[in-house]
Amino acid sequence: MRIRRTRAGHEAASATAGAPSGAGAPGAVRPRRAVHRLRGWGGVSAMAAACAVTAAAVLLPLARTSPGTAHRTAVQDPATMAAAPFAPADTCQDPEASLAPSGLDGPTIERIRKAGKLVAGVDQNSFKWGYRNPDGHLDGFDIDLVKAIAKDILGREDAVIYRAIPTSQRIPALQEGRVDIVVRTMTINCKRLEDVAFSTAYFEAGQQVLAPKGSHITGYDASLEGRRICTAAGSTAEAALKTKSYGALPVSVPNQLDCLVRLQLGEVDGIITDNALAAGQAAQDPSVQLVGAPFTREFYGVAMNKDASDLVRRVNKVLENYRAGGEQSPWVTSYRKHFENVLPSPAQPPAPKYRNG
Repeated sequence: MRIRRTRAGHEAASATAGAPSGAGAPGAVRPRRAVHRLRGWGGVSAMAAACAVTAAAVLLPLARTSPGTAHRTAVQDPATMAAAPFAPADTCQDPEASLAPSGLDGPTIERIRKAGKLVAGVDQNSFKWGYRNPDGHLDGFDIDLVKAIAKDILGREDAVIYRAIPTSQRIPALQEGRVDIVVRTMTINCKRLEDVAFSTAYFEAGQQVLAPKGSHITGYDASLEGRRICTAAGSTAEAALKTKSYGALPVSVPNQLDCLVRLQLGEVDGIITDNALAAGQAAQDPSVQLVGAPFTREFYGVAMNKDASDLVRRVNKVLENYRAGGEQSPWVTSYRKHFENVLPSPAQPPAPKYRNG
């Protein structure tokens, strides 16, 4: 399988749920169509992959202000707990511990309701996570969660404006007020908590190496020496490779899918990424495989502006309901829908952690 690369600028897109943007949308940039072959998917799935690597429009800024500033002291009164702030980053001991869930409204929730839309930063190029179906609509595990959040706040799961953002733009998009939430396989860690707030964890993953079948690369080890290894800019994989490279030659790209394209073109020898993302890429291209064992343990969270404590609590409330119900829970239902033949099963959501304040 070969996928022709598109310009990095075409990775950003804006679309309203139920009305996917494209070449015919006002102000849209006509994308360069990807030409490739896929084995083992069938025609419909091949079309899905084509959509997944084709950006539909440019990222448009929102004509609104950034979320307001919250109080700087912890609030214990349940009547005002929606405005409680996050702890300073220098006290970060357990990054997965988030604010206690609450259904109380606050300034961020009121602003979103007034706008009538939840603006979500997502991926449209990660198969099974956030990607375009053959009909052009966004689909994936992360997209299902966005819909659940929108339904809780606005009463409708389609009350969403999706904005496709590169990996490196996830934090700036929140800080600049271009999006309300980022649901994009974003790992929770202390460094990122300096800039954004996170919900409780909704998925557990680990960094792993993806390489062509028959490659001499055996994992995150000395076999990387002298090999060109691709990571997405701003990702935890990039940080890991900088910390310990094993003599690899790092190659950084704006989006994770760009790594798969470069691997197919022979421009890199391997990829480091979350194994959950890599499994989706291996499903796209049967000529590649995960090698070695995961060398980290990471948790995905919904990212929000640091001052949007009321929204953090509301998202945590949504996640409580999303996990509830055992095998019939919305979380398990979404997992089966997207990952039953891609990731190991059975799987369960990570248990939530909460902190005082």
